[in-house]
Amino acid sequence: MCHDLNILNTIQGHEDLQNLSKEEQIELCKEIRTFLVQNVSKTGGHLASNLGVVELSVALETVFDTNKDRLVFDVGHQSYIHKLLTGRQADFEHLRQFGGMAGFPKPSESVTDAFVAGHASSSVSIALGMARARSLLGEKYNVIAMTGDGAATGGMIYEGLNDAAYSQEPMIIILNDNNMSIDRNVGGISWHLSKIRMQERYLGMKRKYKDFMKKVPCGAYLYNVTSQLKRRIRQFLLPSTIFENMGLTYLGPVDGHDISELIRLLKVARDMERPVVLHVLTLKGKGYLPAVEDPSKFHGIGKFDPETGKTLAASGESFSSTFGNTLVRIADTDKRVCAITAAMPSGTGLINFKKKYRARLFDVGIAEEHAVSMAGGLAKQGMVPVVALYSTFLQRSYDQIMQDIAMLHLHVVLAVDRAGLVGEDGETHHGVFDVGFLRQAPGMMILNPASCAELSDMLYWAVEQYDGPVAVRYPRGGNQGYDESAWHDFTNVSVRGALCCHREGADIAIITYGTLVNNVLGAANLLEDSGIHASVLRMMTVAPLPVDAIVKAVGDCKRILIVEETCTGSGIHEALAWQLKPRLPHCKISAIDLGNRFVTHGSTAKLYESHGLDEKSIATFVTEVLKGEN
Repeated sequence: MCHDLNILNTIQGHEDLQNLSKEEQIELCKEIRTFLVQNVSKTGGHLASNLGVVELSVALETVFDTNKDRLVFDVGHQSYIHKLLTGRQADFEHLRQFGGMAGFPKPSESVTDAFVAGHASSSVSIALGMARARSLLGEKYNVIAMTGDGAATGGMIYEGLNDAAYSQEPMIIILNDNNMSIDRNVGGISWHLSKIRMQERYLGMKRKYKDFMKKVPCGAYLYNVTSQLKRRIRQFLLPSTIFENMGLTYLGPVDGHDISELIRLLKVARDMERPVVLHVLTLKGKGYLPAVEDPSKFHGIGKFDPETGKTLAASGESFSSTFGNTLVRIADTDKRVCAITAAMPSGTGLINFKKKYRARLFDVGIAEEHAVSMAGGLAKQGMVPVVALYSTFLQRSYDQIMQDIAMLHLHVVLAVDRAGLVGEDGETHHGVFDVGFLRQAPGMMILNPASCAELSDMLYWAVEQYDGPVAVRYPRGGNQGYDESAWHDFTNVSVRGALCCHREGADIAIITYGTLVNNVLGAANLLEDSGIHASVLRMMTVAPLPVDAIVKAVGDCKRILIVEETCTGSGIHEALAWQLKPRLPHCKISAIDLGNRFVTHGSTAKLYESHGLDEKSIATFVTEVLKGEN
């Protein structure tokens, strides 16, 4: 815990915040920023985005009681202050650690967490559902959707806004605009009229006028006529926003670091009893200079020195950087190659590609569906698009993969980053479902490198030699240490025989793919020490499955174990077992995976251990299986 946090240490929720003076509110915001920098520097996490919404979060928790009012986050990494102000200060010591507090909203963690939020652009839809439930059940509470920080680049949010306007359900939609332009009003008259519209006196008179007109003959008709006339005059004088054109009431823009004004306007929006958009301008990283100067670095950061902002972990070659650097080399000689990313050129390793080939780099914002469909159009007209997405975000484009790529067997390369367990970000970010849904696409090739060198070879092959849809999936981080001399150049391997035998053993054949081979090889060494001889077979492709090569490699071995880093039903072991059984009727086939539940947050090593996928657990499983057969 931090010291000298005299106000923060007294805050457990809404009631405590209501008793603060303006000066105490300002001091509380300073204490929160100190707390965040000191604590996140020890655990890692999302820092810049939270520093930018300190005043906004304090204002929200002051005006609304999130024990009953529903605050729906869109980009859930902005929820740290919400957690701080709802009695979870002590839990930050174990933020994002196994068994500790999640880095995203989690209803099972607190009743004040209204909904899970790890992706983006869904908050308005979720909040509207809650508002409609409130009306149907005759209940009374406020509903707030807090969006922004890039979420407004996703198309789903506009579907929600359109329906919210049609519904006229009372709700507040907060657009946290941290250096993003969305139909911002400009000019002196615009600013003046906007301020007038937000004044309590004006809004109070408007409500009284409406109530009065309801009581007089033909009042409702006259009110509608005068309202339409006023709206037309205002539209003539004041450029309208996209929100007003949809039929939503728009307030703003407002300084997102002026806590008094935020509290005032939140109360105004609450009392309007209709869908209201409050446009808030914030500075990402505010209060901590390193985060202000490099918000991308401090968006999601590991442990760092709070004094200098320098990260403590040694930086080296990663799968993402290897992907980006390899793609630059391919683009040097092939003008058909272009890259697509969804608001993550840095996270996917495409910064150098962007610098060198800006015209061939398309950042579409948080719009994975659009990214994949656009890739289909590019491929149909002769380009070779490489779509770099995190596995967890690729899920949003399932329909587009089927309809706009696979159906026409188009040559689109999906670079599936963060495949497998990603560690501390938890349930919403683990890439443990892509194998299952990509394998469902007819004609989809799925490659699984186990090292950075393999990734480079496979990417070259996927771009330059293959002619259909192909996914190259690789994990977070970098090389994990297996001996690369155990495999031969992927480009010289027949695709349907893409199997690597790392070691031979007569007692059991362990089949795996990707970087999980490191754990399997470690388990095989432990087994060897106890007198059990295991073959280790690694599939370079999981679609198609290298069945012929596996049958040949297994030979007379009577036991097969399939080990994979996917949730049950989202991997290959059922399909592989079904194809192997007729060919190897003498074999008994077992499997280990992550189980049929969502995987929690924690270090990858801890998650492997808790799900039986670490070296020791795999070796123990094999020992018990073989012991039971003797």
